[in-house]
Amino acid sequence: QVQLVESGGDSVQAGGSLRLSCAVAGSGGSYYSMAWFRQTPGKEREGVAAIVTGGGNTYYSDSVKGRFSISHDFVKKTLYLQMNSLAPEDTATYYCASHCTASRCPTLSDAYKYWGPGTQVTVSS
Repeated sequence: QVQLVESGGDSVQAGGSLRLSCAVAGSGGSYYSMAWFRQTPGKEREGVAAIVTGGGNTYYSDSVKGRFSISHDFVKKTLYLQMNSLAPEDTATYYCASHCTASRCPTLSDAYKYWGPGTQVTVSS
């Protein structure tokens, strides 16, 4: 069983930066896809970034491209999301997910088997 725990959420002012972390337990040493999602009340969950563990190609939504950066430390088994130039519209609960179940992975769709409980990011203007 894989367990994911996010951390690093906080309240910041517009233009600021945050780095989210997602610690992975129980995954063994295999390679798999991981992604970051975000959701605000009343809206659908949005995939913002995806990667295959150990590095490789990264994928971003248009809403965060050029501002956010996803990375993975294979030794520490930790996924990161570096968020720069934050704006109020980035306010959301951010979730990490792992083990893509789609036909083509990684993906920004929510086709992942494991999910973390989320961490709150609030950006004030």
